[in-house]
Amino acid sequence: MELVVDANILFSALVKNSFTAELLFDDEMKLYTPEFIIEEFLKYQEVILQKTSRTKEEFVTIMHQLKDIFTVVPQEEYSKFIDEAEITSPDKKEVMYFALALKLKCGIWSNDKKLKEQDKVKVYPTEEVIKLI
Repeated sequence: MELVVDANILFSALVKNSFTAELLFDDEMKLYTPEFIIEEFLKYQEVILQKTSRTKEEFVTIMHQLKDIFTVVPQEEYSKFIDEAEITSPDKKEVMYFALALKLKCGIWSNDKKLKEQDKVKVYPTEEVIKLI
């Protein structure tokens, strides 16, 4: 299953050891993320470390593991879909995820219910991803 992964899914997997974290490593999943996600993780590194008992070394290890399971897509590869994504996305903060999903012709893995308020891109909450695997 191919999906663009929302940052909140990644943050929840980092913050707690959960089934979401296990799903990220499932061999049936082909996961994509916009390149800005790395900057987001680094920007919120201290918050993540505070919410977990992880050390900075563990954080770095997890970041390397995530890079191994995700295909990080540079913005220039999906930039021609940004205008359409701006129209489609119910949340302007999620435009890059929609642009990437439109380019790849796949869904988005997100628990943000607001993102389902459109019919152009399928949005899968974790519960649906579990059922599909």
